[in-house]
Order: sequence, then structure tokens, then C-alpha cells
Amino acid sequence: MSSLQRILYVEDEPDIQAVAKLALEMVGGFQVKICSSGAEAVRDAAQFAPDMILLDVMMPEMDGPATLKALRQQPQLAEVPVAFMTAKVQASEVAHYKSLGARDVIAKPFDPMTLADRVRSIWEQ
Repeated sequence: MSSLQRILYVEDEPDIQAVAKLALEMVGGFQVKICSSGAEAVRDAAQFAPDMILLDVMMPEMDGPATLKALRQQPQLAEVPVAFMTAKVQASEVAHYKSLGARDVIAKPFDPMTLADRVRSIWEQ
């Protein structure tokens, strides 16, 4: 398996984008590309060639599940591991997200100091 280096993070909140990018780059040493919408992710993800995709669930227009479905239709992204990031982490909700094809769910708000380790552990599952 290749190593985890490139992470695409789809998130519409600028504050959360900034914290996650810092946490993943400074603490985790990852290369991070932020997309502010599902449509932007669908347009730009394949060119970035992410090793893993982090998807916010609640976004205007195109939510996380819809974005995941659209990304999966692109052959080069069909197998890229995805984790949803959401405040909705009850067991039934997590099970639903996994049924959509997500590898796991990261709870928001997340701890910036442990986010990179959490992402890495999902990657290694």
C-alpha cells in the first residue's frame, strides 16, 4: 500500500478549513487541498489525485453523501478512501454513512492535535 500523503478536504466553513489544514499539514505532515463545495470537489479532485478524502456532511447545495456519490463515478476516485466529518455521530448515523461507502466518521468538533493521527488510523483500516 502506498503511504498517505495527499488529502482532499471538502468543507464549506472557512474557520474549520483553516484549522483542519493547519492540523493536517503541521501536525500530520500531509499535503492538503481544500474544496469549499461538493461541486468544487467533483471538478478538482481527480486532478489533485488524493490518497484520502475527508468530506463534510452538511454543505449547501451538494451535501457530503451527494458529493461522495459523484466522486465515486470518476474512475480514478472510485477506490479512494473517504471519511465523513460531522457532528452527527450517533451509531445509526455512523452506520448510515458507512453504508454509503465511507470508511469511517470523524466527529466535529475535532481535536486539531489528534486529527492527523485519527485520519491515519482510518487510512490504515
